Amino acid sequence: MGLGSTAKKIQSLSDRAEAMYKQVQQLQQRIIGLEEEMDETHETVNRMDHQLTEQRALLLAIAEEQGLDGEEILAEAAIDEAELEAESEASDEDADAATDSETDEMTAE
Repeated sequence: MGLGSTAKKIQSLSDRAEAMYKQVQQLQQRIIGLEEEMDETHETVNRMDHQLTEQRALLLAIAEEQGLDGEEILAEAAIDEAELEAESEASDEDADAATDSETDEMTAE
C-alpha cells in the first residue's frame, strides 16, 4: 500500500469524523433548545395551575356569598363527567366489538 492511498484513507476518516462532530453539535443544540422549551412549558403550567387555584377559591367564595355549596356543585360536576366518560368508553368498546365481529365474519367467509 502506498503513501497516497494511506493519505486518502486518513483524509476520508478525517472528513467522516468532522461530519459526525457537526452532527453531534447539532444534536447538542437541539437538546439544549428542547430543555429550554421544557423549562418554559413547566413555568407556564405552574403559573396556570396557580391561577386555576386562585379562580377556584374565588368561585367558591362567590358561591358561598350566593348561598350555594360550591364543593357540592363541584362534586356533582365531577360525577357527571365520570358518567360521561364511562358512557363514552362503553360506546367505544361496543364499536370495537362490532368491528371485531365483522372481521371474524369476513374471515369465516
